[in-house]
Amino acid sequence: MAINETAKRKERAVLAGLSAASMDAAERSTEVSMEELAELVDTAGGEVAAVLLQQRQTPDPRSFLGEGKVAELKEIVENSGCDLAVFDNELSPSQLRVLSEELGVKVLDRSGLILDIFAQRARTREGQLQVELAQYEYLLPRLTGMWTHLVRQTASGGSSPIGTRGPGETQLETDRRHIRRKIQKLREELEQVRKVRSVQRRRRERNAMPVVAIVGYTNAGKSTLLNTLTGSDIPANDRLFDTLDTTTRRLKLDEAQEALISDTVGFIRKLPTHLVEAFKATLEELQYADLLLHVIDISSEDMARQIEVVEELIAKLGAGATPCIRVYNKCDRYLGLLPRGENTVCISAKTGEGTAELVKLIAEILGRESRRVTLLLPYDRAGIADTLRREAAVLSVDYGEDGVTVEAVVKPELWGLVREYVQDRDGTAQA
Repeated sequence: MAINETAKRKERAVLAGLSAASMDAAERSTEVSMEELAELVDTAGGEVAAVLLQQRQTPDPRSFLGEGKVAELKEIVENSGCDLAVFDNELSPSQLRVLSEELGVKVLDRSGLILDIFAQRARTREGQLQVELAQYEYLLPRLTGMWTHLVRQTASGGSSPIGTRGPGETQLETDRRHIRRKIQKLREELEQVRKVRSVQRRRRERNAMPVVAIVGYTNAGKSTLLNTLTGSDIPANDRLFDTLDTTTRRLKLDEAQEALISDTVGFIRKLPTHLVEAFKATLEELQYADLLLHVIDISSEDMARQIEVVEELIAKLGAGATPCIRVYNKCDRYLGLLPRGENTVCISAKTGEGTAELVKLIAEILGRESRRVTLLLPYDRAGIADTLRREAAVLSVDYGEDGVTVEAVVKPELWGLVREYVQDRDGTAQA
């Protein structure tokens, strides 16, 4: 019984954060960011024993927190039986090492914790490749700190420890070369993934299938919305980073129009740059999307900052000019005044309230570019039908006495080619 209890015991963590006047405002720890860190620990499978937040002028270059706070943290670790200390801020490799030695437990910063969650959550080969690449890029600059104790031991006159001696090359250099090779190999594999996606994208474009990408802060309800709109059963749980692999489904907008709709990894504040880079193969869907649905948790107290984080990342990923609908979700939980305005919809993805209005708006925005038309092509211009098969969505073709009747959804760039052959619903030519 005791063995089972030990096996099931969650790792206990103490959380620490610093709000220093010298730090950029977005990097400072706040009560809200510490609450989010606690949710991340819960998602990773741990439990929070205590939280410590320090205010000071500048971070301590050696231990990040001040000496007194590190001592206080050590006391909390010992009294609460903590297995690890998790920092809300990014720590340098030497700070990680110093804190680990001082506290006597494993120390993680926010990036390390997010990577651990990503490693647990990634399901597809692509997602796993992206996580592995991010982990190695995170590890590379931290190797120096990991091996400093060996360098120091040798430099002080001692002999190299057993297992670290080699043919003229230190263990640190060996590891660095190995990791750089791994990073190069992973980048090549991801490039292959991108090529496959690029071919699939071109095929979609040829079939005139517009792409809608769902974006938003982590846990805003993106997967629930995708399920509600498409009748899918993608797991949608109330925890951060539940979706790591892009999921794409067909969405029927009306009788004439279908779209591909993709769910993407949730955005989060202080997301390390190398993580955004590593996940670009998934997030590049954003750059090629015809429309973005920015899902916003209207019930969150930190809604304004979450919107800002998402919009900053969308711009970084080169999708700032893409048409976007703000989808205020969880309106069933909100008692205040609901937002109104152009390209704004209030919904409850859970109950389905407002989703019909959202689908209508999606169809309207996508329809501004493409038109569904019936064409009567003379037989000497029947070659236009072949062009449409390649570059538009052909719904039907009928060969009659007067010519070829083609029903298709046509993009603006083909409008000049087909305009004179467009028929009204009663079969007469339009002016």
